[in-house]
Amino acid sequence: MIDREEVKKVANLARLDITSEEEEQFTTQLNSILDYFDQLSELDTEDVAPTTRAIETSNITRTDTLKPFPDKQALLDSAPEQEDDYFRVPKIMASN
Repeated sequence: MIDREEVKKVANLARLDITSEEEEQFTTQLNSILDYFDQLSELDTEDVAPTTRAIETSNITRTDTLKPFPDKQALLDSAPEQEDDYFRVPKIMASN
């Protein structure tokens, strides 16, 4: 059972400024969550294989196919800056 003092302590550790009403609300909510976990712990899961999701899914993405862009020059012309056949972008890392 979680009490208001524990909620205040966790809020302090998380650097959260919560009101007394929120303390009461979070105490109730957290205790409800822990009660639910107690209910779940009563289930017999001995013969249940570990899974990552409740239903089976498969990869539904398409395979990547390489295709050249039809109008490379138009693409380069739309860039704010270009250098030869490349986009010119601001330097973001210093070199040593």
